[in-house]
Amino acid sequence: MQRPLRIGIACYPTFGGSGTVAVELASALVARGHEVHIVSYAPPVRLLPQRGLSYHEVNVSAYPLFKYPPYEMALASKLADLTRRHHLDILHAHYAVPHSLSAVLAREIVGRDKVRVVTTLHGTDVTLVGSDPAYRPIVEYALSKADAVTAVSKFLRDETRRVIQDDPRIRAIPNFVDSRVFHPGARGTMRACVAQDDEVVLVHASNFRAVKRVDDVVRIFASVRRKMKARLVMVGDGPERATALRVAEELGVADGCLFLGAVTDVAAVIATGDAFLLPSAGESFGLAALEAMACGVPVVGALAGGLPEVVRDGIDGILEPVGATDVMAERLSALLLDCPRHAAARKAAQLRATEEFGTDSIVPLYEAVYLEALNAP
Repeated sequence: MQRPLRIGIACYPTFGGSGTVAVELASALVARGHEVHIVSYAPPVRLLPQRGLSYHEVNVSAYPLFKYPPYEMALASKLADLTRRHHLDILHAHYAVPHSLSAVLAREIVGRDKVRVVTTLHGTDVTLVGSDPAYRPIVEYALSKADAVTAVSKFLRDETRRVIQDDPRIRAIPNFVDSRVFHPGARGTMRACVAQDDEVVLVHASNFRAVKRVDDVVRIFASVRRKMKARLVMVGDGPERATALRVAEELGVADGCLFLGAVTDVAAVIATGDAFLLPSAGESFGLAALEAMACGVPVVGALAGGLPEVVRDGIDGILEPVGATDVMAERLSALLLDCPRHAAARKAAQLRATEEFGTDSIVPLYEAVYLEALNAP
């Protein structure tokens, strides 16, 4: 980099990939000498104190005139104010709606000669929100006005070009994992807290939305449990948690399921696993899968979206068509019962995560995008 940059990052604070990536990127940028300001309506889940990293909350005034509080306008005003007060160079919007639009509006308020806008797309902002006729024009406008656009996988880049706009500027920068946090030793004494010594531990972590197919997670677990002692550990929360509980009770495996909610030390829990289950109908990338791999935990997932860009079938995980839970469970059981092959998959998973998707490999790609945006005419 030519000089340290002052960067504003707008993101969602919830238990999901876009907010997680935004916070991890902010932390990595600060470690590389930049000044970063995170902006959201609540502190992001993984945000920790760090010199050079500041959090700014967006307050939305509730006026009787407004049926719905105008968060987009409040966010744009906040970003414009921060740009002026802290002389920000870059506004990095994670997720198209409303962050990209608000960042573009903030740039118009302060002037393009003062700040540039970079947008990172994470998945449902394109595949769900972006394809909705009510939002597509806004998403298309925001992306066309951004100074640079990235997507977290080649799949999402191509899907954006197909669904929203065929813009050659959109580039794929994959998600990354901090191996200092996510590694096999992260589990410490956690394993003894979630399972008995003779139990196989299967882990799932998500926001429990319908696309995650948490009922399939339970079905895979139930099939594996018929062949060996096993425990299912579920991390996170969301609308489909009740579905997972109901299916577990129907299949008679509820006593083997442990729902932990939004835990603080995600790495410690994921690292307890012998396998990570992510049979989603579609993952734009699969950050949770990458974090599991960094912990030496093989992934069982679906051949959909960007997950095949992360997991290699038969090497560091298992990939089958969406909904093929019987085949997933059969292959997983065979892997777990073959100790040498399971150990090889663990090692391969960790090496791929740390060597191909490590912080030091990916964060410089974002720095390069920032420089290009700043130097663009």
